[in-house]
Amino acid sequence: MSENDNADTPTFESRLDEPRLVTETGPAARVAAIVAPVLEGLGFRLVRVKISGGDPMTLQIMAERPDGSFGIDECEAASRAISPVLDVEDPISGAYNLEMSSPGIDRPLVRASDFDRWAGYETKVELAMPLDGRKRFRGTLIGHKDGAAVIRLPDAPADAPDTYALPIADIGEARLVMTDDLIREALRRDKALREANEDEDGEEPAEEGQEEGEDIVVRILPKKKMPVRAAPAKKPAPGRKAPGGKPSGKPNRKPTAKETH
Repeated sequence: MSENDNADTPTFESRLDEPRLVTETGPAARVAAIVAPVLEGLGFRLVRVKISGGDPMTLQIMAERPDGSFGIDECEAASRAISPVLDVEDPISGAYNLEMSSPGIDRPLVRASDFDRWAGYETKVELAMPLDGRKRFRGTLIGHKDGAAVIRLPDAPADAPDTYALPIADIGEARLVMTDDLIREALRRDKALREANEDEDGEEPAEEGQEEGEDIVVRILPKKKMPVRAAPAKKPAPGRKAPGGKPSGKPNRKPTAKETH
């Protein structure tokens, strides 16, 4: 049984402009700098930008509301706002598919409030710089304190400390581990948020076919460019000679057709 099963989950108030403590590098960082203000203008927060290889590449952008919710309507609104901005700014060389998504149940932890909001659940952390000779840690998240993520390890030796304070500035990636306890809690919180939003806005529940707690993903595929062919030359009317004195149907040279993209 999880230590969370018999305890009420505290409510954490997160600001829309709360800074991310775990950020990207390279092209993903350029994308993050472009889309974060656009998302904030819609009332959303950027969670993560990730570029995956392939032909074409996939640009994944995770976002959420400050309360952690992010449904299909929000996902589509964010996609419509971000796509034209990326077309103008062009931060990535080459073709790519844009994928807009919610953080999901086994979500990344990128803000101080994330480490407090999900305290008590199993977490994986990978540091950019080693701490006590190791980079990877997996254990129960205790919370956030003095710029560090506090985590309790289940596999610590008897003569070694079982609790570590991992500097968030040194974290390369931190995310929740998918467990039965986490799934139950994520579904419970998602249901509570939906009911609260319905009470406030009088909106209908999530679209039919969308399960509570289900990861939301909207993919925008690039438009397929179709070749434009030159119009074929008109044939002379029957009985007339084509220019140059040749009979109709026997031109001086073969007509050419160009493709433009």
